[in-house]
Amino acid sequence: MDENIKKGIKRLAENAEIGVARSILRWKYKKEGRDAPGDDELKDQSRMVAEKAHDVIAERGKNVWHELKKVYAKTGVREDSDE
Repeated sequence: MDENIKKGIKRLAENAEIGVARSILRWKYKKEGRDAPGDDELKDQSRMVAEKAHDVIAERGKNVWHELKKVYAKTGVREDSDE
C-alpha cells in the first residue's frame, strides 16, 4: 500500500478518535451541568483523552496476545502449524 495512503488513513482514524472523545466530553460537561470549555481547550482535552484511550487499548491488546500465546503453548499447538 502506498505510504501516503497509509498516512491518510491513519490521520483519518486519529481525527475520528478525537471527534468521538470531543463528543463524549461535551456530553459529560452537559450532564454535570457545567459549561464546556472553549473550542481550543476542548480540542486539547479531546486529543489527550484519545491518546490515553489508544494507549490503554494497545497495552491490553498486548496482554491478550501474550495470554493467547501462553494458552497455545500449554496445549502443545505450534504457532506455525497449518491446523
